Amino acid sequence: MQLSEDYIVGLVDGEGSFTAFVRNLKDSTERVRRTRIEPRFYIKLIEKDKDVLYALRDYFGCGSVYYQKDVRKNHQNCYRYEVFNRRELKEIIIPFFTAHQLKLLSKQKDFKIFCDLMRRIEKNEHLTTDGLQRIYKLKQQMH
Repeated sequence: MQLSEDYIVGLVDGEGSFTAFVRNLKDSTERVRRTRIEPRFYIKLIEKDKDVLYALRDYFGCGSVYYQKDVRKNHQNCYRYEVFNRRELKEIIIPFFTAHQLKLLSKQKDFKIFCDLMRRIEKNEHLTTDGLQRIYKLKQQMH
């Protein structure tokens, strides 16, 4: 399956997400994770459309596709294409969407914040308590 840049932008506008788990150090009830911040780019589609996700993985040359079971009523099982490796996000995903701008304003905003989060990670701001709190507040602005 051959994917064009415009097709990928449209798909991500509709079904994609730029996000990050950011540990809130003030929340003592939160489950402890091994990392302070986990940036992720992903697209989730229903099972019958999974071939598109494999084509995306092949196009970008990074990331993983995996099955995501959904037990909620009136929902279908899905597959998810996800990139969480920071180097791949920085060197492949961000440059692609910088060169091929998303159309939806809400998605553009999330991407801009995502890029800001990645810059802060690169500067190791997430390794300080104050820096992590600033990153946490920034993440709260995402959709």
